[in-house]
Amino acid sequence: MANKGPSYGLSREVQSKIDKKYDQDLEERLTEWIIAQCGAGVGQPEAGKTGWQNWLKDGCVLCELINSLSSGNKPIRKIQSSGMAFKQMEQISQFLNAAEKYGITKTDMFQTVDLWEGKDLAAVQRTLMTLGSLAVTRDDGTYRGDPNWFHKKSVENKREFSEDQLNEGRSVIGLQMGTNKGASQAGMTGYGRPRQILNNP
Repeated sequence: MANKGPSYGLSREVQSKIDKKYDQDLEERLTEWIIAQCGAGVGQPEAGKTGWQNWLKDGCVLCELINSLSSGNKPIRKIQSSGMAFKQMEQISQFLNAAEKYGITKTDMFQTVDLWEGKDLAAVQRTLMTLGSLAVTRDDGTYRGDPNWFHKKSVENKREFSEDQLNEGRSVIGLQMGTNKGASQAGMTGYGRPRQILNNP
């Protein structure tokens, strides 16, 4: 962690709200998936939020994870453990770039300081959840683990219609526009004439 003093006032309130978003059960599921995906070589984090952060902090585990999801060329060629802060942050940035190329949108990504300084570990969890969902949705044989750990993303279901089918559709009145079945002009009078009501004695 960075050498920063305690926060006060509004900063403390904001940080407290961010910390409450962190999900302990999700941490266990993500840890289980990362170990299943990368193998036992990535090790096991210590229990608790700080232990999980320290496990991912140097970027090595994250780089191994994104490489394991690639069937062809590995997006990150050189993964090396380092005690130097800038090297660790550089590896986290490499993971984020590779994750964006994999298909994660910018809005679903955490920032390097969220993980390295422990500012928002819930954002790290969200990014890893999105990565898992994408891997399950792609179904290209690289995903390892239980597919029920992540929800599948919706995929495009494109339909092709022939010219005849399109022309047929143009002549049909859709039911959302109403229907003219059973319509009749019986009992209608000409415009402008009052309805005749006669009392026969």
